[in-house]
Order: sequence, then C-alpha cells, then structure tokens
Amino acid sequence: MEKEFIERKILSGWISFFRKCVFRVLRVGPIPSHIAIIMDGNRRYAKTKKLDEGAGYDVGTLALLYMLVYCYELGVKHLTVYAFSIDNFKRKPEEVEKIMDLLRGSIPLLTRIVKCCPLRVHFAGNLQLLGADIRIPAERLMESTADNSKFVFTICVAYNCTDEILHAVRESCREKCDHIQEIRGIGASNGLLGKNGDIHQGDQDLIKLEDIEKHMYMGIAPDPDILIRTAGEYRLSNFLLWQTSCSQLSSLFTLWPKFGIWHLVWVVLHFQRNHPYFGKKKKAAVDLANGSYFSSFPPSKS
Repeated sequence: MEKEFIERKILSGWISFFRKCVFRVLRVGPIPSHIAIIMDGNRRYAKTKKLDEGAGYDVGTLALLYMLVYCYELGVKHLTVYAFSIDNFKRKPEEVEKIMDLLRGSIPLLTRIVKCCPLRVHFAGNLQLLGADIRIPAERLMESTADNSKFVFTICVAYNCTDEILHAVRESCREKCDHIQEIRGIGASNGLLGKNGDIHQGDQDLIKLEDIEKHMYMGIAPDPDILIRTAGEYRLSNFLLWQTSCSQLSSLFTLWPKFGIWHLVWVVLHFQRNHPYFGKKKKAAVDLANGSYFSSFPPSKS
C-alpha cells in the first residue's frame, strides 16, 4: 500500500503546470547534461524530526524519486546519485540493512516508473558485494532498460572511485594482455615472430586513456556538469574523483530529505551563470587528453 501511495504521489506530479512553466523558462539558458548528487543528511533529518534513524532514509528516497522526475522534465540527460559507498558497509548492521531494504523496494518501483517514461537505469559499483536478492533484480532492470537513451539514471551502490579506478586498470591490463596473446598466436602461425618471440605493435601495446575510461563503472555517462552535495559538507567522499575535475561543485546546507525543486532551480541558474567558464575548462581538458592542447600554441622563435 505504501509503495502504491509513493508511486501515485510521484507520477501525479507530472501534470504540474507551474513546474513545467518554471522549467520552460530555465530551458532558455543552457541545461546541464549530467547532474551528480551526494545525498547527505538523512540521519540528521531524522534526528531533527525526532524520528527513527531509518525514517530519514525513507524520506530521502522520496526526495530522490521527485528529483528523478524533475531532472527528466527539465531535459537533463543523466542523473547520478551516490546511494551507498563501499565504506558504508562499516556502519551499524541495522543501518546497512535498512539501506539494502530500500534498494530492494526501489527496484520494483523503478520498473513501474520505466513503463511511464523511457529512462535507462544503471547500477554502478562492485555489485558482487551485494546480496543476490538485490544484484540479480538490478541486473535484470539494467538489461531491460539498456536500449533507452533519452534519460540515464545511475545509482552508485557498493561504489567508491578508488575501487572504480582499480577495476578499470585491471580490466584494461587484462584486455591488453589478451590482445597481445592473440597477436602472438597469429604471428606464430604466420612465421612473423621476432627473435625474442614478440611482435611490436607500437602504440597498440600501450594502455591509453580511452582504455581506462571504457572500463570505468561510469563509462556509460559523460563527466558531470554539476556535482551537488547537501547538508553543508564540502568533501567528495571518494565519489567520481576521476570525472569531476571540471565540474561545478554546489554545496547546499539543506539536508537531503528537504531538497526540492527550488534548490534544483538555484543550482541550475548558478550553472548557467558560470557556463562559459566551465565550458572553456572542459574544452581545455579534452584538448589536453587528445594531445592537441600544446599544439594550439604558436611555435617558439628561439
């Protein structure tokens, strides 16, 4: 009954004429393609309201579902949230179990939401650390929505960026070793091996930036335009460290369960005001990665 109430409350908001008018005005300016959120303050919210600690996560989940609708209507292409860090496994067992229960309940709800809007749901992180009762339904939901491209909703669970980078490096090395072994096999069959039994492939032997990024958990999404953290904290907490070098960082004192449409509007307006600056930073970063940054300078006369 509670799930049906939440679903009805969320989906009924789509017909809000006032909200659509506000978003139409915002769309006059540039709209961020990717918003990432560190949802902080659930426990503090419960404490201020004199509720059980778990109740704060319930209200925070409802705020997240509203944010999903808002970003979809606004025209944002990617929404990524930090739902559960690998480090969070060290918290009290009852708190961990509460969050896992919310994940179990959210998957069927997201499945019903997907029927109303063509969004892709992606779970990013070391999913092998999750129980099969969560991991298997999550994998099924990812598979069933993989062809939806209008809006991508990424839930980072059992995630931190250290583990993400380590995973990407391991997979890149494994892929490169397999490729080298394959080339050696072809060379041996054709008598092309050198004196040391090697075939030199030049740059093909090297692991490149695109090899690493291809194997990142967040490889399906562009780098965030905006990273929001609520509850007045300024730490990144090992979240998207690789991807946020050119992102706008927005720290709000509002606790996550209280985060609403006007907070989102303020963040987007701030992004639009600084868009030229961040656009230049991103272009410079892309040029540097492609090796064209220094070639843009005139040659030295010395």
